[in-house]
Parts: sequence; C-alpha cells; structure tokens
Amino acid sequence: MGAIIAVLLIVVALIGAPLFTVFGASGLILFTFDGVDTSAVIAEMHRISTLPMLITIPLFTFAGYLLAESKAPQRIVRFSQALVGWMPGGLSIVALIVCAFFTAFTGASGVTIIAVGGLLLPVMIQEGYKERFSMGLLTTSGSLGLLFPPSLPIIIYGLVANVSIDKLFIAGILPGFMIVLIMSIYCIRTAIKNDIPRQKFSWSELGIATKAFAWELPLPVIVIGGIYSGIFTATEAASVTAFYALIVEVFILKDLSLSKDVPRVMKESMILVGGILIILGTVLGFTSYVVDAQIPIKALELVRQYMSSKFVFLILLNVVLLIGGCLLDMLSAIMLVPLVLPIAKEFGVDPIHLGIIYLANLEIGYSTPPAGLNLFIASFRFKKPIIDLYGASLPFLVFYVIALGIITYVPDLSLVLLRYMGK
Repeated sequence: MGAIIAVLLIVVALIGAPLFTVFGASGLILFTFDGVDTSAVIAEMHRISTLPMLITIPLFTFAGYLLAESKAPQRIVRFSQALVGWMPGGLSIVALIVCAFFTAFTGASGVTIIAVGGLLLPVMIQEGYKERFSMGLLTTSGSLGLLFPPSLPIIIYGLVANVSIDKLFIAGILPGFMIVLIMSIYCIRTAIKNDIPRQKFSWSELGIATKAFAWELPLPVIVIGGIYSGIFTATEAASVTAFYALIVEVFILKDLSLSKDVPRVMKESMILVGGILIILGTVLGFTSYVVDAQIPIKALELVRQYMSSKFVFLILLNVVLLIGGCLLDMLSAIMLVPLVLPIAKEFGVDPIHLGIIYLANLEIGYSTPPAGLNLFIASFRFKKPIIDLYGASLPFLVFYVIALGIITYVPDLSLVLLRYMGK
C-alpha cells in the first residue's frame, strides 16, 4: 500500500499538483503508516513560524520588488555602462553586474529576466551583439546573484540546514565574484572576436549616472557592511533594507506612488513569500519524518558500501543537484539537504561549503535544458521558442560548470573569508 501511494504522489506531482500538497500529503501518510500522530507535520509548520530569521524572507523580497518596479533597473544599467562600458564587452559585463544585483535582492531569477532582460536585449543587439549570444547571456544571468547576499536561497538553505545565515552570506561572496569574473572573460573574448565597438569613457557621464544611482548604490554596502561589521544581524539588515528602499523609491526619487504602487508591490511580493512559506512548512513536516525514520543514516550506510572517496562523492552530488536543479524548483531541491548533510559531514565536507556548492548547482540548474525555469521565463519574455534558448544558453553553462568545479574542489574559496574574519 505504501508503494502504491508513493507512486500515486509522484504521478500527481508530475501532472502539476501544487508542491505543498504533495509534500504535505506525503508527510501525513508516512506518519500515519508509522502510527505517529499527524500533528508532527503541523508542529514543524508552527516551529518554522517561530524562527527569528524567518522575517528576513518577506522583508528582503519586498525590498527587491520595490527596486524592480521602480526605475532602478534603468539607473543601474546607465551607471554600470558609464563605469565599465569602455571595456571590450562592456555592455555584456553591464548585463552580468545588473542581473547579479537584482537577483541578489529579489531572490527570483524570473523577476530579473523580466525587469532587466527586456531592457537590455534590444540595446545589446543594437550595439552589435548577436541575438543568440545576448539571449543566452541574459537567460543564464537571471540566477547569477544567488550566491550574493541577501539572496533568498541562502536564507532558506540556512534555515533548513540549521547553519548560520550570516556565515553563508560571507561564504558566497568570493565564489559569486569568481563566477562573474569567468563569465566576464568569456564576454570580453566574444566582443573582441566579433569586433563589438566600445563606448568612449566619459567622466561627465559617469558623474551624472552616479548621481542618478546614488540613492540605490549604498544598498549592498548597508547589507554586507552592516552584517560583517557587526552593526546589525541579517534580520535587522532586512528591516533596514526594506525601510530604506521604501523611503528612497517612494519619497525621495518618487518612482512609486504610496497609494497606488506600494500596495500592488506588497501584494505581488507577499504572494511569492506566501508560496515559499507554505512549501517550506509542509516540506519541513515531510523531512521531519525522514529524520525520525533515520533515512539519512540508512542512506549513509548504503553510500559507504559503494563509495569511499570524497572526490567521487562530490562528483555524484553535483550530478544529482544539476539534474534536480533543472527539474525541481529551488525549495524542493533545497529540501534534499537533510538527506545530504549527514553524508557530506561523513566525508568531511563543511556545511557552509556544502551550502555554496548547493546554491551554485541551483544557479546552473535554473538554465539547464530541458526544464530550467529561466529558459521558460526567457522564452516568454523574449518571445522566442524555448528550443532557441536551449542552444543560446549552452555556451554559458559550460563556464558555469567550470566555476562549479572550482567551487567544489577548492573549499578555501568559500571558507577563507570566514577564517579571516574569525567566524
């Protein structure tokens, strides 16, 4: 009977049932079969509602949506272009910087592709970039900021894995910059090869662009500097960021109306947050069964029989996560953490380093054929068949995978800043 129900739940999930119903039903059924009161699932949902770090999710999401709905995308594009547009491939590097900024603050690659992709695609084509290259760059860059604070997946991983979110924020900085650097080198090479004209550097244009972007420019400093200097925690940083973004976009720059736009932005951002919290609560109820049934321990014993090398374990982990990343949504993939964490510890993988590996895989999975979420969003935004996005994204995915290999097998890249700061 258990096997039949498991098959039915998998079929229901594949035909499009909401994930929270699948995980919730799985938890309830499994606890019932074990003779355990099903209130265990509800207890987990209540537990997550009492976590102090939970408030960071709606606050950072609200701040990100305020930025995306304002004219901030245009201002950061102009600022970035004035700053690095003179370089070979300057406009494509601008795209990388802007996408990383917005994905870090919105926590959603879809918002970045819709808000920034539609803005930059015609500009890149006009500047001489091939349409295929431009679409591939903007599609794969939609998830580029997942390793930078205050990325929503970092917060969710920290909650699920029960590790310090502040430490994860620090650990993601160098790997995130490395990915941007590798992608930038590829963009520069492409621009030189195709003889893309450079923009002439202008101090006056940089001054005007900086002045226009001056109010949003301190946001990364507020979040990163505030947390790392010990002035405030990640939760307090979320409150400061949301308040600052509201004041700047509504009262100072007046891009948004307090009576018309702010209620709409609050509604849209909280719908996303509500979906996240529902899935998070039901999945944690399901994972509580996984832990109670000692499934991680059994999985560890099974792995020990066939695998004794940390190197092989990390290869297998990346393969599984890459497949999972392109087939599952972010939350579902992260919910595999309770299963993976004990095995990773057995092989000597630091939980913080594991988190960065996990998030780097998700970053790639969003754009991996056949079912990466970015591919569908970009297809809709750019009005192109999804098969065109498959081919356009593959060259960029090669460099993402190279970066993933470095992140996986050079743990110091993720941990050196923590050691330097005595964390």
